[in-house]
Amino acid sequence: MRQEQLIFIPAPGVSHLVSTLEFANRLIDRDDRILITIVYMKSPSSPLAELYTRSIADSQPRIQLVYLPRVDPPPSELLNSPENFIYAFVENHVPNIKDTVRKIISSSSNSDSARVAALVLDFFCLSMIDVGKELGLPSYLFLTFNAGFLGFMLHLPARHNQISTEFTDSDPELSIPGFVNAVPPGVLPSSLFNRDGGYSTFIKLATKFRETKGIIVNTFTEMEQRALDSFSDGQTPPVYAVGPVLDLKGPDPGLDQAHRDNIMKWLDDQPPSSVVFLCFGSMGSFGRTQVNEIALGLERSGHRFLWALRSAPLKDTMPKGFLERINGKGMICYGWVPQVEILAHKAIGGFVSHCGWNSILESLWHGVPIVTWPLYAEQQFNAFWMVRELGLAVEMRLDYRIGADLVMSDEIERGIRRVMDGDNEVRNKVKEIGEMARKAAIDGGSSSISLGHLIEHMVGSSD
Repeated sequence: MRQEQLIFIPAPGVSHLVSTLEFANRLIDRDDRILITIVYMKSPSSPLAELYTRSIADSQPRIQLVYLPRVDPPPSELLNSPENFIYAFVENHVPNIKDTVRKIISSSSNSDSARVAALVLDFFCLSMIDVGKELGLPSYLFLTFNAGFLGFMLHLPARHNQISTEFTDSDPELSIPGFVNAVPPGVLPSSLFNRDGGYSTFIKLATKFRETKGIIVNTFTEMEQRALDSFSDGQTPPVYAVGPVLDLKGPDPGLDQAHRDNIMKWLDDQPPSSVVFLCFGSMGSFGRTQVNEIALGLERSGHRFLWALRSAPLKDTMPKGFLERINGKGMICYGWVPQVEILAHKAIGGFVSHCGWNSILESLWHGVPIVTWPLYAEQQFNAFWMVRELGLAVEMRLDYRIGADLVMSDEIERGIRRVMDGDNEVRNKVKEIGEMARKAAIDGGSSSISLGHLIEHMVGSSD
């Protein structure tokens, strides 16, 4: 049985790596022929990502990790559009990536080692399609977003051909194939409004989607049927819905065991579905005034809560007497928390989330309804998609952005009360979709079948 090698080129951010590396594990578990080489770009701003990648590679003998030499970071002025900065960071690695892939191909052709079958690229690494073409390799996109966002990205070049300028708040709503509702510009990523490289980066990426051999999406057919059907248009490469792709252990950045045990013990003492969990991702943090409003909203809601704050607040951030009044009814954690384990706990009844796609899939898997509080990247779009298109989340904000106006305590209180209502329609739909997600992932489920088709497309039939 000849082995087949896939070369993964991921972006270094931990939110992209978690699902990408779990997908690599899925491929290996499914087909004994497959070996995977991960070509890794070191980023000084993502030490957790490197630790996590190394831990996965160390635990799986059929995953090899190749580190690229460090390169100079892009100029700091590109940081006004994070997507532009990441894209430039990746572009700086092109010569080293080309050299590394060429060496891997040469090594495989000069020995009995596995044939290199394809590149598997992250969203931010789509320019590597040209490297693949030069070296005779097809490229597949592993999209860490949802099928709705894929539909938007496929539509973006057509809009650019008609209106070749950045988006503005006054633009008309977009009509996109596969969507029930028109999409307001206020829920699009901030970089699409950016004149200093953000918009042009998105256009460069969007025009590459249809150059891939196939697009792999971290979703499942039962949830996004309408969007997935819209890709059968004769112009789009095959789309494979293989999700939910989740690391159900979650990334562990050396979490303090005592800290973790303290959280879980507190949850063990709470009644079922009684606690609302607030967590805003690896980059989600708020200023003093917003923290104060969250505290007031939590207290007024009357519900038990577990609140993850990225860093300990400055003195006097909390309302006077708040910590004393909520004693026993609420818990505030500082730093990293075991989000997946928390969402799986029977005490959790709702989740106030930044709407990162990994977090959304984790909450759906465990049947926990979300209150939407997007912050950055494509999270506003995700919030819109979940609330307006799929009816699977409670709306607090769809278009909030970091640094925007405050979300006031009464709005927070209202969102928490709505999601914690034991018999609301969203809660019932989320429970149903969570069961569908689990069925999709097992043998014979829609995502398992799709994964089989993908493997056959990549490396041929095992028969």
